[in-house]
Amino acid sequence: MEVILLERVEKLGSIGDVVRVRPGFARNFLLPKGKALRATDANRERFEREREDIIARNAAEKADADAIKLLIDDRRYAAIRSASESGLLYGSVSTRDIADMVTEGGQRIGRSQVELNQPIKTLGLHKIIVRLHGEVTAQVVVNVARSEEEAELQAQGVDVVEEARRQREDEADELARDMAENAYKDEDGPSDD
Repeated sequence: MEVILLERVEKLGSIGDVVRVRPGFARNFLLPKGKALRATDANRERFEREREDIIARNAAEKADADAIKLLIDDRRYAAIRSASESGLLYGSVSTRDIADMVTEGGQRIGRSQVELNQPIKTLGLHKIIVRLHGEVTAQVVVNVARSEEEAELQAQGVDVVEEARRQREDEADELARDMAENAYKDEDGPSDD
């Protein structure tokens, strides 16, 4: 199926390009979202009549997206979640959660603008792409932690899961030393103290 693009679509084309796409992609995404028109003679004429308005509207939307990008680009958002000692979340952080965090931070975005191939299921700092417009993307950092204190440590570059593992190993080593010392004292018999 051939369509006329009404805005830039990544990996497809720019405004006014006539491109061939699969019918399902056109029917389910491009046409309902207003990103394209079927490439009929009537629609080609309509596009040429409205070209200036379409380009102006796209420029205004891009300017709005650029303004939002300045406010959210490289901004950090903390997500407090329950997790195991190994750092695996009992739930996940989804596109909806990220969109809600950015919106609570003052800039309204939709979850469809968050590019996340799969939900976040581990503690740590995760860089996420937010597509604000066909030509404008921003990157935010989601700091997934078990508490605000952990989030602050992770923001400083500390791997909290590795630190917790080291601490458990140190405690186990100390316990083993104490047990060995007590076993040695028991072999010598009662002390004179």
